[in-house]
Amino acid sequence: MLTSLKIENVAIIESAAIEFGCGLNVLTGETGAGKSIIIDSINAVLGERTSKDIIRTGEDSAKVYAVFEDVSETARDVLSENGIDCEDDVLIVNRVINRDEKNSCRINGVPVTVNMLKAVTRELIDIHGQHDNQALLNPDRHCGFIDSFAGCDELINTYRDSYYALCDVRKKLNSLKTDESTKAQRIDLLQYQINEIEMANITVGERDELIERKNLINNSQKIIKSLNSAYDLLKGDGCGVDCISDSAYEIEKAEECFTSLSPVLEKINNIKYDLEDVAEEIRDRLSELDYDEYELDEIESRLDLLYRFSRKYGETEEDILNYLENARKELDEITFSEERIQLLTEKEKELNSVTTGLAEKLTQERVEAGNKLSKLISEELEFLDMPNVAFVVSRAATELSENGADEIEFLISANAGETLKPLVKIASGGELSRIMLAIKNVLADADNIGTMIFDEIDTGVSGRAAQKIAMKLRQVSEGRQVICVTHLAQIASQGDVHLFINKSVRDSKTYTEVSVLLDEKRVYEIARIMGGIEITDLQLQSAREMLEKAGNL
Repeated sequence: MLTSLKIENVAIIESAAIEFGCGLNVLTGETGAGKSIIIDSINAVLGERTSKDIIRTGEDSAKVYAVFEDVSETARDVLSENGIDCEDDVLIVNRVINRDEKNSCRINGVPVTVNMLKAVTRELIDIHGQHDNQALLNPDRHCGFIDSFAGCDELINTYRDSYYALCDVRKKLNSLKTDESTKAQRIDLLQYQINEIEMANITVGERDELIERKNLINNSQKIIKSLNSAYDLLKGDGCGVDCISDSAYEIEKAEECFTSLSPVLEKINNIKYDLEDVAEEIRDRLSELDYDEYELDEIESRLDLLYRFSRKYGETEEDILNYLENARKELDEITFSEERIQLLTEKEKELNSVTTGLAEKLTQERVEAGNKLSKLISEELEFLDMPNVAFVVSRAATELSENGADEIEFLISANAGETLKPLVKIASGGELSRIMLAIKNVLADADNIGTMIFDEIDTGVSGRAAQKIAMKLRQVSEGRQVICVTHLAQIASQGDVHLFINKSVRDSKTYTEVSVLLDEKRVYEIARIMGGIEITDLQLQSAREMLEKAGNL
């Protein structure tokens, strides 16, 4: 359960530390005091999307810390899967929303992603707000309520794997079963393209080599002249190597009598050998410049072909060859499409049988769960002062989809003898609040969620209906922690813990504070909720009687 919540710089709350207890926790306060901010703060630590606008004016960041105790085994399993320890079944979650920097989430000091945070906290808290009533009016969401109650998540996942595989096979079959004339045209085109590329005998890097050769030929006269001059200077009579050789000969004669010249002789001989090597390399390069008058035309023609191919099949030689490979594969697929169609048809038949069987199992579980849910919710509604309301889970067959072969919708008859109709057509705000409370209560019995939060579950109700909701919330809180934001005295008086949210202005700044109400302060708050500009003795007496009757005074 949620034992404590610390809020810093969230909207008008500069700093608030809230301690929650077991059983029913009620939050009351004037409109605009900050009750919704507390719910928003809880949503933040649950990993819900949070805007930077919640950061208090003048501050750089907002922080929310939550402590959970007696963490369920399911939640511990999720933590373990993500490598997070949960010593003594205590969990500390904190989330920081920064104005200019990236937001951060931590669980027991370990940085986590928002998705990981959601995966863990969804096992800890079930929160109900006004948007849930809208979900109740949307028939597309009703199947999810039934599946949650039936606990058939594993079956749904297995079904969807099979269904997606079936869709993939059907897509491939549709692609192969094209019009015969279209298929023939495609075969002709692919054969032409394959033959054209194969005949070209393209190699990777060919274009660069041709461009280099073309540049060499275009500049060959200039290059030949320079290389011949260099060669003559090295190998001509009385030049280059000959001069070095003559010098070496003279030094060698001198070295016979002047032995210290040996190093000099070795160096000049090395120079001679190096120059001879250079001369040979120049001669080799000159031989490379031999070309006939047609070579340049052939290079131009080849480059033109590569350019045309690059516009048709891909920019580089690698792209062109990849296109060739893909064209061959596609031609094979079309050529042997009959064989592939036969194989895929058999696969489609097999998958359709498996998928249909799984859909039938889903239908069976949903029908059983729907009947059970209808009965339980009807009992809950009777307790909530709606004895004549008939609640039915309707099921209609549909084509296979990712959700199976069922169309689920909740129908109600608000009064005895009236025809069953969709919720959206006949349910009032007060009825929706009670129906959602009934559904939440029934579904809660099917899971291990330790904390349930209701944000203004009392919308549209008063009097006897309000008293019934209060009694139901108290009953639900006997098995789990319940936190409820309320405007009704009937509900507030039933709380085991009464938290009061108060707004004040100091030094031109707004502050919200949260305090626990006890004894006469709680009596006064219950009387204030009852209404009236001034609190009368009669209202105080009624408030005291209400608290005494609930056993809270």
